[in-house]
Amino acid sequence: MPVDLSQWSGPLSLQEVDERPKHPLQVKYSGEEVDELGKVLTPTQVKNRPTGISWDGLDSSKLYTLVYEQAKPLKCDEPVLSNRSGDNRGKFKVASFRKKYDLGPPVAGTCYQAEWDDYVPKLYEQLAGK
Repeated sequence: MPVDLSQWSGPLSLQEVDERPKHPLQVKYSGEEVDELGKVLTPTQVKNRPTGISWDGLDSSKLYTLVYEQAKPLKCDEPVLSNRSGDNRGKFKVASFRKKYDLGPPVAGTCYQAEWDDYVPKLYEQLAGK
C-alpha cells in the first residue's frame, strides 16, 4: 500500500525540498516495507540496499529517499560515499545538487525514522574507519 503524501508537511517535512513529490515512493527492505511516512525502522533493518523501489508509473533521527527524473545523463563530480567512512557525510545538500544538475521537483519520495538497535555501535565504528 503506498504511503499517504498528504502527511508530507509538518514534522516530516524536508527543508531542502520545495515541493512534495507527486507520487509516493514504495521502498521495501528484506522483510520490511516503508508503508507510512515517519515509520520507524532500525539501522539493522535498512543496512542493506532496498530490495524494491517503485512508484506509480514505474514498470517494475529521519531518512528520506527522493527520486528525480533527469533529462540527460549526469556527469557528477561529487565523492561517492562509502559505508565504511563518515567523511563528507554532512556536506551533501539535496537543494544544491538539484540546482547544479537542473533537476525538477522529485517525482516520488518517502521517509522513515531510524531508532537505536544493536547495530548502531557497529555502524559508528564502521563510519569511523575502524
